[in-house]
Amino acid sequence: MSDRTGVVYAYDGSFEGLMCCVFESYEQKEIPNDIQPAGLHQSQQSLFVTEKWIETDKPKADRVFNSIPMKISTQAQELVQLGFLTCAPHKELLIYRFLRLGFRHGSKVMAMLTDDIVNSLQKAVRHLTSESHKFKGFVRFSVYGEVLVAVIEPKNFVLPLLSPHFCDRFHNEAFMIYDKTHSVALIYRSPKAELVFVDQLTLPEVEGTEVEYRRLWKQFYRTIAVAGRNNPRCRMTLMPKRYWGQMTEFDETEGQEISKDSTQWRVAETATEKLQNSIESSDSPFRYSKS
Repeated sequence: MSDRTGVVYAYDGSFEGLMCCVFESYEQKEIPNDIQPAGLHQSQQSLFVTEKWIETDKPKADRVFNSIPMKISTQAQELVQLGFLTCAPHKELLIYRFLRLGFRHGSKVMAMLTDDIVNSLQKAVRHLTSESHKFKGFVRFSVYGEVLVAVIEPKNFVLPLLSPHFCDRFHNEAFMIYDKTHSVALIYRSPKAELVFVDQLTLPEVEGTEVEYRRLWKQFYRTIAVAGRNNPRCRMTLMPKRYWGQMTEFDETEGQEISKDSTQWRVAETATEKLQNSIESSDSPFRYSKS
């Protein structure tokens, strides 16, 4: 391949689009200096680079993706998929360079841990899987009408990894997990789960029942704590502070009146198949706008 200095690929931000960038590089025998999604591409235009827009073509993307297990390994294919979900800087270029190494060296590339490209990609994927594992325990749902809603602020795009866990755990419920960082929501109503782009999410004030459940959870959290074994440093290691903002037990802002009417209590089991109506109707318990 000829190294054409200054060539920058721009694509639509999809995984298929990235695979098309790899296809274009081999077809045109050129090596891009960078690969950028559409939004970043427009904000970083320069007079000193040759910009090239790569159209997404599914057959081309499939050819590249299906060639990975044949020429490298299935483990490499999974690594590339997970790598695309990470928050690694210039992850597209990192994946592209990893694939070039893989197509050259075959399955041995997975053991080339001293190579900066392989090491960086595997490190980014470990960070992704570690973060998604933590969120399986740190997600806190609240009841809004007949829907369970949670808000998270991850660094990586973890919703695709969280989806199987929570859809299996709450398979009889209707729920939504909103990723505030990436403006994407995982919406589940049995038996279907989907990811929806959400520009802005506005939640109503919680009802007295929900306030009472939160108070009980905080009391439980304080009750089971052993004062003599309090270790803030250990807690922050196992539960980093960046997760605390969306966790009920660390929320000290609750100051609402608690409803005393027990007939208003609704537990999670009542959230069944009404998510679609709850979202689309004018009296929705929460509102969202699609991008």
